[in-house]
Amino acid sequence: MAIITLTSDFGEKDHFVGAIKGAIYCELPDVKIVDISHFVSPFNIPQAAYIIQNAYKSFPKGSVHIIGVDSELNPENKHLAVQLDEHYFICADNGIMSMLCSEIAPEKIVEINIHDKILDSFPGLDVFVKVACHIARGGTLEVIGKTIDTIKPTKSLVPFINEDKTQIIGSIIYIDNYGNVVTNIKQGFFETIQKGRDFEISARNNKFKTVYSKYSDVVNFDIPEDKRHDEGRGLVVFNSGGYLEIAVYRSNPNTVGTASSLMGLDLMDTVSVNFTATPLVTKVKEPVAKLQEYK
Repeated sequence: MAIITLTSDFGEKDHFVGAIKGAIYCELPDVKIVDISHFVSPFNIPQAAYIIQNAYKSFPKGSVHIIGVDSELNPENKHLAVQLDEHYFICADNGIMSMLCSEIAPEKIVEINIHDKILDSFPGLDVFVKVACHIARGGTLEVIGKTIDTIKPTKSLVPFINEDKTQIIGSIIYIDNYGNVVTNIKQGFFETIQKGRDFEISARNNKFKTVYSKYSDVVNFDIPEDKRHDEGRGLVVFNSGGYLEIAVYRSNPNTVGTASSLMGLDLMDTVSVNFTATPLVTKVKEPVAKLQEYK
């Protein structure tokens, strides 16, 4: 059974998501439609890229992924169909695919050129649906467009490194449901620059000298539970997607707060990593202070 996924900034209040699904079922009654997310912040390219990159690999090879974010056709926003990692992606050429293509070379990129054959009042409903159903039936990309070699990059997805490689300057590209803030600094990139050196991570007035393997590593389980006071502790991890994330242990916006609210961090804020000049032989984890100290 063919699978078509949907990722958009449409939300669930309006008719758009339902209309897209209805149009797909009219074309392919037996297709399986899966919603990845419809709560991407409006026109937020880095956020959409982060979500689709971390979701698509969980689907079977051959799945078709429609990305309806900033998808209106204009001279600077062409429509693409991309074959990558044995999956298919249909979206605008607005930088969304640059995060995926930076790690895996696409097998084929096609600029969609069938707009004159379709009544195109709403790109996600009209062109994207037609292309997705064509691919899901086993159709080739060449039928719906011309092959191209490049896509538009998104600079905000790439961290900066200074000339002597003592500093990485990244930015926050995503804030998850727990209020944890995700940067554009990937673990492999971080470790390549680090080369065993000590470091300090800075985000506004918050500083960290340890990256933990998992959230609960910040807890000292040798202390009785009623004396730990672990909730609200700040920490840094590489999350399941391999991105540097500033988090709060057991964060809750209604009780202890979140990394975003307590540390005053928001989308596109700067996060820097400063490395020492020489590598360290050993590295000892240092305790993380409670977030009340960051207020």
